[in-house]
Amino acid sequence: IWAGNDEATAVLMNRFYQELTDKSISKAEALNRAQKSILQDPNYEHPFYWAAYIMVGNWL
Repeated sequence: IWAGNDEATAVLMNRFYQELTDKSISKAEALNRAQKSILQDPNYEHPFYWAAYIMVGNWL
């Protein structure tokens, strides 16, 4: 576990919550899509920016 980047975390969480508006997908899928999205951004493609986030609890 490592400290995250505040700016990247804000971008990732914004995308995660945008994905959550699609009621046909799980929370885990929403996070996966958000991570894939941020991975496509050259500013955040390194795993440091997106790989630390996992779903815990009820992720369906």
